[in-house]
Amino acid sequence: MNFRRKHKASKCFPVKILTLDAQLEFNLECKANGRDLFDLVCRTIGLRETWYFGLQYEDCKGFLAWLKMDRKVQDQDVPKTTPVPFVFLAKFYPENVAEELVQEITQHLFFLQVKQSILNMDIYCPPEISVLLASYALQAKYGDYDEAAMKPGLLGTEDLLPKRVLDQYQMTAEMWEERIKIWYADHKGLSRDEAEMEYLRIVQDLEMYGVNYFPIKNKRDSELWLGVTALGLNIYEQDNKSVPRINFPWSEIQNISYEDKKFAIKPVDKTAPPFIFYSDKHRVNKLILDLCIGNHDLFMRRRKPDSIEVQQMKAQAKEEKLRRQGERNKLAREKQLRETAEREKAALEQQLIHFQEEFRLANEQLRRSEESAELLAEKARVAEEESMLLTQKASDAEQELQRIRLSAMKTEEEKLLSQRQLHEAKQIASRLLENSERCAAEAEQLKGDLLQARYAETQAKKKLLEFLTTQASVAALHAASRPITRIPTSASVLSVPNLFPSSGSSVTGSDHHLHHQSDLQQHLRRLDDVANDANLPAYEARLPIPLANQLTGLTNLTGLSSSGYLPAIAASELVNSSANYDLMTHGDMEQLSLEIEKERVEYLEKSKQLQEQLRELRTEIEVLKVGEKQTLYDQLHEEQLRSGNDKYSTLKKSKSGSTGARVAFFEEL
Repeated sequence: MNFRRKHKASKCFPVKILTLDAQLEFNLECKANGRDLFDLVCRTIGLRETWYFGLQYEDCKGFLAWLKMDRKVQDQDVPKTTPVPFVFLAKFYPENVAEELVQEITQHLFFLQVKQSILNMDIYCPPEISVLLASYALQAKYGDYDEAAMKPGLLGTEDLLPKRVLDQYQMTAEMWEERIKIWYADHKGLSRDEAEMEYLRIVQDLEMYGVNYFPIKNKRDSELWLGVTALGLNIYEQDNKSVPRINFPWSEIQNISYEDKKFAIKPVDKTAPPFIFYSDKHRVNKLILDLCIGNHDLFMRRRKPDSIEVQQMKAQAKEEKLRRQGERNKLAREKQLRETAEREKAALEQQLIHFQEEFRLANEQLRRSEESAELLAEKARVAEEESMLLTQKASDAEQELQRIRLSAMKTEEEKLLSQRQLHEAKQIASRLLENSERCAAEAEQLKGDLLQARYAETQAKKKLLEFLTTQASVAALHAASRPITRIPTSASVLSVPNLFPSSGSSVTGSDHHLHHQSDLQQHLRRLDDVANDANLPAYEARLPIPLANQLTGLTNLTGLSSSGYLPAIAASELVNSSANYDLMTHGDMEQLSLEIEKERVEYLEKSKQLQEQLRELRTEIEVLKVGEKQTLYDQLHEEQLRSGNDKYSTLKKSKSGSTGARVAFFEEL
């Protein structure tokens, strides 16, 4: 009888893992614990710096919890849906992102998570820094700024600024876009990982970065906030989550424990009393303890020499960085050569278009010239005909002119004859006038004689009358028989005979002479017009310059060269133990330290310029601020700026004094 061993089929259940840029689905064995699922996700996305991350889920009561690594997945209070949802997030934060984050995937995941926290307003970010971060986000996503590719409406398609910032200023989306583009254009040459690292460097200086807040109470039941960070525990007042009042570094904490709602933190200083606070929710207390233990372990780990795994990752990251730097330099040179070639090509295309346009214009000009030549030939033919006609007219005019000249000569003779006759008439008239004057003088003389005679007659009549009175009858008879002699009373006026019977015809001849002179002048003017029409300007056809002569000198084109901009990434001096590990030699460590120090100095210099630009932007948009829409954190930030404090100076003040004094101060809050 054959006995066959029956293999029991392993049961699986589906899970869905959401990262900030991907979604993963797996079929997980029912007996798999949290570590199995977490390692599966890390291997899938290629993550080696696993100690910062965890799998978060929402339990059946609506609380956020982290998947425990040492327990089975199904034994935990995970959702009962299919597939089981988890979110892969950063659970712990580094103290210095530039020094601690080695892998590019780690930087990218932190970048996405912090960016989402800022846009969701979980982390307060001032408006001017929000604009700067938006420009780095665009550089990380799209690469170097391209004016042609960046179309208006960027804020409508991309989440770049928190809604709080957009509502607090009287600025349109286009105004915000212009300010973001100004910063974006300055980041030319940064790769994606460099832009994301610059983003994280700026964000880690914000007060609320890397802080997990939990509501707590002290012994006086004052409502406060507990902030669990990578550096220690912060205590905040109820209405101020940005400026801590008290700080307990992890180096001062020896032990953390809780019982029901009571948390007890035992300090390293044995003379100081324990730090006690209260939390109402038991599930939240587990989360607080978990985060405190994890952050404390990482805090102590950072202060020890790097493990072999970390050294390997850093060495590989350095090699990868050098390799990528070489590739970027090569790519930058190729890009520069390509841009140069494209510029030369564009210039040649422009010249080709220019020459084509010139060729078209030359053809058009040639066509117009041919048409003009044809038209001028036609005009020349017409001008020749007109010239012949004018020549004929000139000949006729010459004949007419000869005839007119003959007529003029005849008219001149008639004129001379008329002038002689007129002169003779004037002489006769003058003689007649003299005779008339003489006759008038004689008539006057006769008139005087007549008057004298009449007077003598009157006197004689008087005497005669006197005589007659005496001798009336004799005298009467004597007077009747005597004749009376009469002298004429006036002299007769001689009529001047018509000495020039042909004077009328002479005037008519003068009019005819004037008429001929007018016709002659008209013919002369017509001949002048004909002569002017005959003297046409000669046409000189001008052909375009040969196109080949304009194409010379094109082989000497040169392109412009530009140097790529690759800002260095800053980091602090690493603490390595070359005596214990032989992965990196002492010379390599010194070289690396020098490079890091150089990068740190460059970063500090760049930070000064950056702060100056941020102040300018803050001043520029200050006048557009809407006062009633300012939040409490905006007011707190303005107060911090006026007092000259920042995140690190505030932390330094909050942990001043002894541990016991800070515990006592906490009890009095």
